[in-house]
Amino acid sequence: MNTIDNIPAIIDDMAGQLDTLTGKRGYANPAMVGIHTGGVWIAKLLHAKLGISDPLGSLDIAFYRDDFTRIGMNPVVQPSQLPFSIDNRHIIVVDDVLHTGRTIRAAMNELFDYGRPASITLATLIERDGRELPIEAGVVGRHVKLEPREHIKLTGPAPLALEIKKTA
Repeated sequence: MNTIDNIPAIIDDMAGQLDTLTGKRGYANPAMVGIHTGGVWIAKLLHAKLGISDPLGSLDIAFYRDDFTRIGMNPVVQPSQLPFSIDNRHIIVVDDVLHTGRTIRAAMNELFDYGRPASITLATLIERDGRELPIEAGVVGRHVKLEPREHIKLTGPAPLALEIKKTA
């Protein structure tokens, strides 16, 4: 099992990238939403570093997954919380690992059930190979190339750690 160290430095780098990106695009007051569970952990840190005025939102995409019938229900489904209107807002969606793109697709489907955002920017701690959908992150903490049967997982919330494991 391998680990990726210095997550605080990666998050600092992501905050800088987000600050630059939102400034360049003219997003004066973006809102931020984390995807349960690891995305919320990362989003809390980014939200504080960026000084975003609206409260942090969170999504549990369990009911929006396209593999719902294959993997079954997560035994602990959290309610999604969007304590702000998303209509015509620039939304930053935060997740821990971008792999196939299916989690992000599900998150966007849920967001659009709440309204019509002006834009959605994806920020992810780790981006790895293996995309199945044409989903791209605007901000990436680290790009990781994994071997076949290797998976990466964020554990936390305190301390946050990334572990690379090989499956049988």
